[in-house]
Amino acid sequence: MKKIIFCLLTIGAAAFGGEPLMKWGDTARLGRPFAKDPSVIRFGGRYLMYYSMAAFDKKLAPPRAPKGWAIGIAESRDLVQWNKVGEILPEQECEKNGIVNGRIIRLDGRLHLFYNTYGNGAKDALCHATSVDGLHFTRNPSNPVWHPSGDWNNGRAIDVDVVEWGDKLIQYYATRDPSGKIQMLHAIAADRKSDFGRDSWKPLCDHPVLKPELPWETKCIEAPSVVKRGDKLYLFYGGGYNNDPQQIGCAVSKDGVHYERLFVEAPLLANGKPGEWNASESGHPGMFEDDDGQLYLFYQANNDHGRTWYISWVKLGWKNDRPVILPSDEKRR
Repeated sequence: MKKIIFCLLTIGAAAFGGEPLMKWGDTARLGRPFAKDPSVIRFGGRYLMYYSMAAFDKKLAPPRAPKGWAIGIAESRDLVQWNKVGEILPEQECEKNGIVNGRIIRLDGRLHLFYNTYGNGAKDALCHATSVDGLHFTRNPSNPVWHPSGDWNNGRAIDVDVVEWGDKLIQYYATRDPSGKIQMLHAIAADRKSDFGRDSWKPLCDHPVLKPELPWETKCIEAPSVVKRGDKLYLFYGGGYNNDPQQIGCAVSKDGVHYERLFVEAPLLANGKPGEWNASESGHPGMFEDDDGQLYLFYQANNDHGRTWYISWVKLGWKNDRPVILPSDEKRR
């Protein structure tokens, strides 16, 4: 079998229009660039990015290839050039059909990965694992740690993000209405000093914290990614299902439950024009704040309705307590 090149680098330079400074895809499983759902952290002297990998193309699958989707790990020294360094494969019984959407966070010197099972429809649920090196993870024995109940949702839980808030860790995730047609966000919380197992999580409300209402959000709000700034939480999200197109918005809250949209008429980050590299989508935000305070919005995009998927980023600044996209060569304000 041909040797697969794992990393595709970009050329390019502008933040708006044309090719972005960073554009990366993993070719290992499909023979074409495919990487989704980015989550980035600085750890051990380098940047680590966790992303979703598709199931193997049958023609490229090695003997005894793992079933379903999985989570890939890439590293970088400059946020532009990336190399694949690992994979997190399904391991527990609940994961046997696949895992995706890893959200990485550091707590007390240890890395915590929050992710979801994939391939089970309405039965997909949230899971948790820990690591000391960023490459090898120990599963929480109580996985899956959460799926919603009640008559306002269909029981599914995917697209997880977590944020420290006082003495709690808040976990945001996407679920659907009972019909399975409308995607929306919910919030749960656990004590900051818990083991984040199944008995640790309690709902913060019995209704969605955000559901699609605007024309550009169509029937879906998913992929929450939260930034804490002062006494407020800024929740970045994907509006619209994949290639609908999905575009990125932001809402703000003072209590973690009640959110007010900051972008109503148009999204913060829209998909590109016909012919551009992100014409089909700019979606699934993954927020990353570097050690110098610079905020990056990582996201997934493509221009072929999902045959390929690339990951890229834009820099963000703030103006009047609202996030703004910065040109790629502009320093933090």
